This record gives sequence, structure tokens and C-alpha cells, in this order.
Amino acid sequence: MEIISTSASTVLDVISTKELEKILVDEKLSASEEESLVRVEVLGRLDGIVKDWIKRVTMDKGISDEEQIQEANAKLFTFGSYRLGVAGPSTDIDALCVGPCYATRHDDFFGKLFRMLQETPLVEDLTPVPDARVPVIKFKFNGVSVDLLYAQLQFSVIPEDLDILQDSLLHNLDEQTVLSLNGCRVTDRILSLVPNIRNFRSTLRCLRFWAKRRGIYSNAMGFLGGINWALLVARVCQLYPNALPNVLVSRFFNIFAQWKWPNPVMLCPIQYQAMPHRVWDPRSNQRDRKHLMPIITPSYPCTNSSYNVSSTTLRIMQEEFQRAKELCEEIEAGKRTWITLFEPYHFFGSFNNYLQIHIAAKSAGDFRQWKGWVESRLRQLIHMIERDMGGVLQCRLYPGDFSENSVKSSSQCHYFMGLGRKQGVSPQDGEKFDMRLTVEEFKSHVVWMYSSWKQGMQMHVSHLRCQDIPDFVFPGGVRPPKSLNEKKRKRIEVIESRKLKKSESSTAGHSSGQKSSQTESGVALDGSHGLKSSPSVEPSTSSVSSSTSASSHPQRPAVSIETGDDNATSVSQAQNFNQVGATVAAALATGTISSFCQNESLEELEPPELTAPCFQTAFVATQKPIIKLQFSSLVK
Repeated sequence: MEIISTSASTVLDVISTKELEKILVDEKLSASEEESLVRVEVLGRLDGIVKDWIKRVTMDKGISDEEQIQEANAKLFTFGSYRLGVAGPSTDIDALCVGPCYATRHDDFFGKLFRMLQETPLVEDLTPVPDARVPVIKFKFNGVSVDLLYAQLQFSVIPEDLDILQDSLLHNLDEQTVLSLNGCRVTDRILSLVPNIRNFRSTLRCLRFWAKRRGIYSNAMGFLGGINWALLVARVCQLYPNALPNVLVSRFFNIFAQWKWPNPVMLCPIQYQAMPHRVWDPRSNQRDRKHLMPIITPSYPCTNSSYNVSSTTLRIMQEEFQRAKELCEEIEAGKRTWITLFEPYHFFGSFNNYLQIHIAAKSAGDFRQWKGWVESRLRQLIHMIERDMGGVLQCRLYPGDFSENSVKSSSQCHYFMGLGRKQGVSPQDGEKFDMRLTVEEFKSHVVWMYSSWKQGMQMHVSHLRCQDIPDFVFPGGVRPPKSLNEKKRKRIEVIESRKLKKSESSTAGHSSGQKSSQTESGVALDGSHGLKSSPSVEPSTSSVSSSTSASSHPQRPAVSIETGDDNATSVSQAQNFNQVGATVAAALATGTISSFCQNESLEELEPPELTAPCFQTAFVATQKPIIKLQFSSLVK
């Protein structure tokens, strides 16, 4: 295993690490002592339940020998964030029940144990998921969320000192059992491979917090989940074994902003055993060659833990890595503080157009199952939209759900997807994006393949403009005002992205700019530069929804781009941005705002803090383009 640096930490590193860890304390990312005690109590009671369960199963199998009944044992292991030592206040417990060869998954685990949990006080929201890739029972025990897996080993008696890292345990086991064991084996293996567990945990807390703030923490939705971030952080810890968390965080972004994917990230060489379990190997497996961001687990059978990553989510994460890398460089130079690294990504306000996916069911139990199914397939909707729109549109899914305050949250929720034009793609005047057939395909071939569908399970897809986003998605149900500074920064970002393209000679640049102002009048969609739409053009108010009813034809958005004259509004608003700089103010005051307003993207990505740019091209007057979204149902 190669090492990049073994340099010892400095006094400045110690000070910087304390500042970084203070942010974690202030944000209350660690569970309190009281919460930790509750979790310990829950695990203790759950361990007692499974030990009582296995003795009942032993007697039900016809074993009457008292000694064998007393020797019967089932053991409880933990994994995930709780086992890694980075559990937060609301973090659930991932647990694995290991049982003997005669205790089956179907009849005993999902049968007898499930019924025992139903009868246990303080156990609620009990949901069995036997058909999942990794079968699990989900429930809350005394307010603590628990995901309980099961592994049936080829042992007649489970020893109390069972070493779960032994590869010999995997002989003659089915795939579901191997996958269930894999969580515990990977977690323990990570802890054994990092040089300093304390520094690893502090760094992992920082990266998990950062990923959640930037909206890229969700394995199910195609980003990275807890185990993926743990593997990446562990790799950086291996490369810098003596570094403190401040250095490890900075080096993390420096490394992965430049990483040449799909080169895999591995903590150790891939292990092979004389067993039939499939190991990640792109040389012999065509499916593995298609993985875009392979992060390989360190225990046998070594697999890619990030197979859900798509080209869209990879692009988003690479952009976030690059942004964080630049911020860390400024932090190290003393120009910024650590708190700027954790500024949240303002999803609601970064796009002009959104899709709202509303799902509901009649009962809380049905809703939990329906929600899990739809959520795990939303990333396929992104793929379908980008495929059917010819790669012109790009989507970004918010990795979380929202519930209306006035509606019973246990049976409904909403997901939101931002829609933005791919940067660098020139749009056409009057261009339309019709997603009706795409959403219909998503419903027909993905969602409705759910074998456990029940009456009342519904899904609706509708289009929203930015200004129509419901208030319940914002903290406290209050929509924050859009500050002038934010608008100013977005304009500066537009200018920076265009400077290289327009750094021609003064005469040639001026003439080409005039031509561009005429041919690209439909490029910058309404809201992409923060100016108001022309009041003479209003978006259609017809609803676009996809219903679960098999007899009804769903409606979806057809987006058309039109242009309008809004020079007066542009000049009026331009006067509010005199802080951008004398050059910008002069250009705005004269109404020459072509380069300042045009933006070839629907998407308004959250910009970093930028300084006023230098203008190298002349400003050319242009009409402000706007967008009009039209909705219509399918004919017939």
C-alpha cells in the first residue's frame, strides 16, 4: 500500500483541526450521551429477543434435549455508521442477526421473530421487506430506527466469540446470506485498515456532513451513501497516515477532484477464494466494465459499493469535489474559514423548472413499502429523461423527501427534481421538451412492476416553476427572500464562464457579440439570470400529473422557449447591482447587458464566492428571453 506523505502534524494543523471539530460540535452531529444510552439499551433488549427466539425455534424443530436447547444461540452484530462510531442524533442502527443452520429466513426470521417483535412493547412501524436484494425487517424500538438483517450459517450452534471476518463462514451460503454478512464484514475490515481510528472518524463526520449539506448523500438515488464515504475517507487516511482531520479533509477533495474514474478506489488488493461468489472484475465481467465510479469493498467477496452511480450523479459529485477543493485551498491560505466549506446547496432556487413527484398510500404500512420501491427507482427516471431529451436536459434529484404540514405525513411525501439545460448546448428558439411519454414509460415499465402493489398506492408527477415551489419544503414553511448578493454572484459566474470563449480581438469580438445577441435570443431561459419575466407572458396553469389509475392518461410537461422584450425591466434591475464594480455598473446603466444576462443553461448552480471579474469584451444590447411552459394531455 503506497503512502503519499508521513509528515507529522504542525501546531497550525492542531489549531485548524480544533476549528473544524468545533463546527461538528456546534452542529450537534454526534449523538448525545442520553441518546447513546438509549441505543445501547435497545441493542441489549434486541439481543435478548433474538436469543429467546432461537430457543423457541429449537424447540419447534422437535429438539427436546434440554442441553441442546440451552446451547442454542443467535448472535447480534452491528455495522454501518453505528459500528464505525459516527452515528448522529437521528442515525438508525444497522444490525445483523446470525443464526444456526436450522433457523430459516422465511419461516423463522420473517415468521416467528417478526411476530415476537409485533408483541414487544415499544416496537412500532414494523415493516418486513423479504423480497429486497438484502432482506430486512425495519422497525422502531423505543424511538430508535433499526434495520435488522439475517444470516443463516452452516453451524448447528453459533459460538458467542464468532469471528465474522473469517472467509470460511461463506462456504455453501446463498447470495442473500452473503450480502447480509457483507455489511458487518466490510465495516470491521475498514476499521482494521485505517491507521488512526480517531482521525478517521472525525474526518468521516466532516465528509458526511458536507455531502448532506451539498445534497449528494444518498446511495439509493445514485449518489454515495454512508459506506461509500467511509471507504473514500479510509483510503485518504491510508495515504496520509499521520495527518490530522484538517489535512485529511483538504487532501480528500484534492485527490478525488482529480481522480480518473472509472479507476477503482481500493483499500487493499482484491481477494479471491475457491468459492463461487462473484468478485468485482471488469476484465471478465462486462457488467462491471460499465460501472462509472467503482469503490471496492475490502472483504471477500469484493464488490463495487457504488454501482448506483450514473453519469449524471457522477458529474454532479465531480463538480462538488472541485468546488470544495478550491475552497480548501483558500482556507489553507487563510482567505476563508471552515464554515464556508459547509454552506448548503440551495436546491430550491438553483433551477427554473422542477418536477414534483408525489407518492401516497392508504395506510402507513403500505406507504413505507411503496415509498421504498419508488425512491429506489427515481434515478431511472433521470436516465430516461436525459435519454429521451437527447442529452440536452440534465436533472438533479433532491436526495430526500418532504411532507406537507397539513397532511398526514405517514401516508404521503413529495420528491423534487431540478431540470436544467446541459451547459455548452445551444438551444433553439421555440424549443420544446415533451416528457409525457417518458413519464408514462417510467410508470409502466418501472413503477408498476412492483409485485406488492395495492389499491391506494399512487404516484403523481407534475411540473413546477421555481416561484411555484410549495412553502413546506423550506425550513419552518417560510420561503426565504432571494438576496441581491445571490443574484449578483450568479451573474458574475455567467461572466466568468464566458470570458474564455469571448477573449478574441476587440473588433472581432464586438462583431461576433452582435451576431450572438441576435441568434441566441432564445438561449437564456427566464430566470436564468435572475431578472423578472415579461408580464405579458404567463406560464400555463394547466396541471400536469401522472396518476396511478390504469384507466386515465397522465399529463406531463411540454416545455417551449419563447422570447420577449424586457429591456426596461433589465435596466431597472441593473441599477441594484452597483456593487459589482465600476465597469459592470457602467455597462448596466447604459443598458448594454448582453454578456451580463445571457446564460446558455436552464440551471442556476450554486456559485462559489467570486470576486468581480475583469471584462474583456464589449457589451451588446439584447432582448431578455423568457420561458413559457405549456401543458396538455395526450390526445385520445
